[in-house]
Amino acid sequence: MHPRLALPAVLTALASLPLTAALAQPTPVLRPTVTARYPHDRAAFTEGLQYLGNGLLAESTGLVGESGVRRVELKSGRVLAGVATPLASAFGEGVSVLGGVAYHLTWQSGLAYAFDAATLREVGRYRYQGEGWGLTNDGRSLIMSDGSSTLFWRDPRTFAVTRTLRVTDAGQPVKNLNELEYVQGSIYANIWLTNRIARIDPKSGNVTAWLDVTPLMQEASEGAARGPQPLTFDDVPNGIAYVPERGTLLLTGKRWPTVYEVKVPGLKPETGTNGRGRTGR
Repeated sequence: MHPRLALPAVLTALASLPLTAALAQPTPVLRPTVTARYPHDRAAFTEGLQYLGNGLLAESTGLVGESGVRRVELKSGRVLAGVATPLASAFGEGVSVLGGVAYHLTWQSGLAYAFDAATLREVGRYRYQGEGWGLTNDGRSLIMSDGSSTLFWRDPRTFAVTRTLRVTDAGQPVKNLNELEYVQGSIYANIWLTNRIARIDPKSGNVTAWLDVTPLMQEASEGAARGPQPLTFDDVPNGIAYVPERGTLLLTGKRWPTVYEVKVPGLKPETGTNGRGRTGR
C-alpha cells in the first residue's frame, strides 16, 4: 500500500488515543556539569548521603560487618565520627537527618535506627515490613525506597507509613529505586545497576527528567583502576546530596574515589541557608 493511502487510518488511530498519549514526549535527559571534585573513602560502600551544611556530610555504608553512619568532612573526605549499625549481622542502607535525628535503614533486617545527629548516640529503633533501601525527607516526613517502584512516606516519630507513591516513566513503573534526595520540590533517585538518576514529581509519581551520570561513572572507574582496588560490578552510582547555598548536587558511588559536585539544569542556589544545608525542621 502506498504510504499516503494509510494516512487516514493513522489519523483515526491517533484521534482515538487519550490526548496525553497522542502528545506524549520523551522524558528529557539532563547531563550534569562537574564544578568540583572531593576525595571519597574507597572503603565506603555508600548507601546514603546528605549534606549537613558547613562542609559536612552524613553518609551511611553497607555490607555486613562494615555498615554504619558517619559524619564526613566534604573537602578532605575525612571521617570525623562514626557509629556501626547496632545489629552486627545487618546490612546498612540509607540515612536521612531530620529534626536533629539521623534515621538509618537496614536492608533485610526490618529495623531502622535513630541516632542523635550531633553525637551519633542511639535514641530509638523501629520495625518495618519489607526491605530498606534509600531514605530522604521533605522537612516533615521521611521518604523511603525499598527497591520497588513505590516510595513510602513515614512518620518520623513512629515510622508508620502515611502515604505511598508509585513511580512511573511514560506510564511504566520505574523499579530499583535506591538512594533518594528531596530537592526543591522534586525527589531524585538513583536507579540501582544503572547510570541514571530519576527526577520524580512527589505529587504524581511521574519521572520529569533523567540525569545521565555515565561520564562520572567512567571517570570514577578509570580513577579506581589506577589504584590497588578497581571498581567491581557492585560499585554503582549511589549517593545524592543537595547543597542549597550553591544549588548543586553532590554525587558519588559505592567505593568510588571521588565525590562530584555538579550543576544540574533547573536547580538554583537558595538564599538564607548560610551553609547549614537541609537538615529538616
